Amino acid sequence: MSKKAIFHIEGGVGKNIVATSVIRSFKKKNPKTSVIVTTAWPDVFQGNENIARCYMLGNTPYFYQDFIHEKDVEIFAHDPYKTTNHLTKKKQLAETWCELINTEYDGELPDLSFNLREREIASKLIPQNNKPVLVFQPFGGPPNQEIAYSWMRDIHPTVAQEIVNRLKEKYNIIHICYPHHPQLQDVTRFEQNLNKKVLAAILGFSSQRILIDSSLQHAAAAMRLSSKVVWIGTQPELFGYDIHTNIKPNKEFPRGTINSYLFDYSFDGRVEECPYKQIEEIFNVELILEGL
Repeated sequence: MSKKAIFHIEGGVGKNIVATSVIRSFKKKNPKTSVIVTTAWPDVFQGNENIARCYMLGNTPYFYQDFIHEKDVEIFAHDPYKTTNHLTKKKQLAETWCELINTEYDGELPDLSFNLREREIASKLIPQNNKPVLVFQPFGGPPNQEIAYSWMRDIHPTVAQEIVNRLKEKYNIIHICYPHHPQLQDVTRFEQNLNKKVLAAILGFSSQRILIDSSLQHAAAAMRLSSKVVWIGTQPELFGYDIHTNIKPNKEFPRGTINSYLFDYSFDGRVEECPYKQIEEIFNVELILEGL
């Protein structure tokens, strides 16, 4: 039997997409090792030729007997978020992750594979008109996030509407969001609970993309679709890709607050942590719109 490597991955969709680049690097070094993935987001890995098998966390019958007991196996259950290089903002997430598993990282981008039905469903969701499609994701976070707007990762609603106002005549703007996110005028709002791969496949039918640090910017990198990515409290040096045009805030406050422990700011954008006094300190709208 061939040697196996088990990747136990915790976290959201974006982190799992990053994991595909880590596994790709691992397979370059270990081409004969079969990779088994356990994750809350198995859809991300469907169709990935580097993955032998993928299991949903919590649905792993006989897993220990089949893959661990008296088997030739390596188990990678590391969390790169809890490492020195990540917490001190020294290296890109995938590179840090590769170091944890003793694998060389050479800038591999993530992988996403789409089947016929995923592409067909995505294409039918796009409203048909003569304008090119611009996918816009100004707000992110989990679907159960208590705060509709997170200063830490979201584009401010007034800035998001300004962007729409200046692009609406040229583009058919698809607003990717959850139901609790702020309403924007003159957009096609996608707040359905879509399959994550179908949602990512929508990117393939767009001419332009304005995104934030969320799963879609990872998906766009996996699809080799250069996008405008707006950053606020996180950094493209850690989570981003050179394929994108990464737009950082006018002012940065990486020092954290009195409540900061290992990370400078909480991903959910706690109100009391916001270091900004004015919206203008964060966003350069002209830079976001440049070339669009």
